[in-house]
Amino acid sequence: MTSPLSGQVPDRPASRPLGVAMIGYAFMGKAHSAAWRTVGSHFDVPATARRVIVGRDAGRTAEAAALYGWEESSTDWREAIHRDDIDIVDICTPGYLHAEIAIEALKAGKHVLVEKPLANTIAESTEMVAAAAGAREHGVQSMVGFNYRRVPALAHARDLIADGRLGAVRQLRVAYLQDWLVDAESPMTWRLRRETAGSGALGDIASHALDQVQFLTGENVTEVSGRLRTFVEERPGPDGREPVTVDDAAWITAELAGGAIATVEVSRVATGVKNGLRIEVFGERGALRFDLENLNELWFMEATGPVTEQGFRRILVTEPGHPYLEAWWPQGHIIGWEHTFTHQLRDFLTSIRTGRPVQPSFEAGLQIQRVLAAVEESAAAKSAVVQVGSATPAH
Repeated sequence: MTSPLSGQVPDRPASRPLGVAMIGYAFMGKAHSAAWRTVGSHFDVPATARRVIVGRDAGRTAEAAALYGWEESSTDWREAIHRDDIDIVDICTPGYLHAEIAIEALKAGKHVLVEKPLANTIAESTEMVAAAAGAREHGVQSMVGFNYRRVPALAHARDLIADGRLGAVRQLRVAYLQDWLVDAESPMTWRLRRETAGSGALGDIASHALDQVQFLTGENVTEVSGRLRTFVEERPGPDGREPVTVDDAAWITAELAGGAIATVEVSRVATGVKNGLRIEVFGERGALRFDLENLNELWFMEATGPVTEQGFRRILVTEPGHPYLEAWWPQGHIIGWEHTFTHQLRDFLTSIRTGRPVQPSFEAGLQIQRVLAAVEESAAAKSAVVQVGSATPAH
């Protein structure tokens, strides 16, 4: 077993692969498992071994272990974290469990990847940041999993913006829409209860949208005005109708540190849209458009030539020179949503090898949590403008 909680990376024989424990086996567990299987086949990263997958239901967890290729299954996350053959803890649980698991893993000297959002509250997120900072001093890496940063087209968009191809960014429009809760008879899940999910569409998908706003521009959101709405207030639960205690949709106007304005709309009741993350960025000299449902395409316009020749042009982001794509297929052979998780692990494992911190850090996750809390405060005050960082912590 590992030594007492110290944040020091336990000694590991150089010949032994990095052992991974994954906590959670459902949707994100499946996505992360696929990435753990493939990352070493396509990228030059440290070798890993899928040692143990952990879940509450012993039978289902054992089935997931067999299906996803994990050596063992367990129902005890603490025991898994403290095993000597575990070096990395991958947390795919509901948000209310993130802080306790991540902090204990970091103190045990284990590298930690945790799904977004970082936690359900500012207080929990702050504790996680402190634990990550202390562990980092001993070479322990940590990252929050905003996987859309690893869409090659969006990573390329960030590069174009950073290179000044759009000039100063003036405004962004982001819509992340889904329809999986349109049916009022869709049953209750942990995602619809505030005590487990923290919030609804706001924390689930607005966190992605807001992270993209900050990732693409390289600037933090400084103030927001928001509105939340729950369209279906009760759903079928195990003991009859149960109140929905989170939002179905959110609307946000955000100002960035550099003065740009972003409008963000998210919904899980947008009829006919399955998983549409649509992003538009408008600068003084150009513009970009992206739609997740066509994730290999980026539309780019430069307004620097004659007006008679201006217009958006389609970039097929499949060239070896595009971010991450040197490891995949010949030009024109598209990749998919699942590859973003492989790219995420590539960056995480590279940071473990080099010792250089990786983004998005827990600090970046805390920043998003502050924005979400400010949106909730604004919505409660009839869309009043709220400064990010001055918002009352959400509970």
